Amino acid sequence: MRSASLDQFRKSQGTWFGGLAVAAVLWFALYGQLQPFARWLVAQLPIAPGGHLAASVEFFFYDTPKVLMLLVLVVFAMGVVRSFFSPERTRTMLAGKREGIGNIAAAGIGVVTPFCSCSAVPLFVGFVSAGVPLGVTFSFLIAAPMVNEVALGLLFALVGWQVALTYLFFGLSIAIVAGWVIGRLHLEHWLEPWVRQVRAGAVDLPDRQLGWTDRFEAGWDAVKEIVGKVWYWIVAGIAAGALIHGYVPAELLSGIMGADAWWSVPAAVLLGIPMYSNAAGIIPVIEALLGKGAALGTVLAFMMSVIALSLPEMIILRKVLSLRLIAVFIAVVGCGILAVGYLFNALFS
Repeated sequence: MRSASLDQFRKSQGTWFGGLAVAAVLWFALYGQLQPFARWLVAQLPIAPGGHLAASVEFFFYDTPKVLMLLVLVVFAMGVVRSFFSPERTRTMLAGKREGIGNIAAAGIGVVTPFCSCSAVPLFVGFVSAGVPLGVTFSFLIAAPMVNEVALGLLFALVGWQVALTYLFFGLSIAIVAGWVIGRLHLEHWLEPWVRQVRAGAVDLPDRQLGWTDRFEAGWDAVKEIVGKVWYWIVAGIAAGALIHGYVPAELLSGIMGADAWWSVPAAVLLGIPMYSNAAGIIPVIEALLGKGAALGTVLAFMMSVIALSLPEMIILRKVLSLRLIAVFIAVVGCGILAVGYLFNALFS
């Protein structure tokens, strides 16, 4: 009986490895043909070649399958990585950590753990009830949505490794410093009363060690869940990027979002806060803005504000934070984003 179970396990694991190898070959073969296909498709349409409309349509037909294919690849890979973590295990890893080291650990863990706005409240309550300091909790809350693996993977593939590493380093720096500052302010009394009364519960860790079959299935589940939820945001973002790419003059955009306009960075942050999007949806817009000559610092500030300071997330966090604490959170993170924007505009202008 045991031998039959072992044979079945080996068969299923071998099927996954074989299927993934075939899928990887097909993925790279298709990816290499996306741009020629987009050009051919535009040539078949009744559109004047070389015009604004042709440029926009080609951008849309090329970027849509490209970003979706990259998203599937990145989400699957990180779904496998995430199978080594769980909310309970993350909570245990951060519980009892002192500020400083705890802020660094929380920001780093936030990059690879599952997090979205809808899970902000249960995660926040779980961390606080487990004894995780408030500042450490905020480092996690800032890093998890802002410096997520989807954004890093797409930035690396679409814009380049320099921008991706810049985003990673300064995003983590904002999360660490902002969390530390909030912790130094000792604002626990600004939590909602019911949150302060919550006491730590038992932490349930997985009873069994996951095998590679389980981890691959977790990766595929992540693809179905995440891509199924964000694909329409991606298409909307690419459509906006296509309009920018085809119709917005480079001179106009560089004048509005260029390094010479001192007000461009705070304007980008203020514009980004009320927007509701995610990393996958906003990055095609970022790609188009950079291609049109917008300043790197201004574009990064815009992206970070959309992802880390979105109005919907603030509304959700209102369930556990007082308005004063939310205001402090926005002010501290906003100052960090402004500093990144001005610094990069000064360095790369």
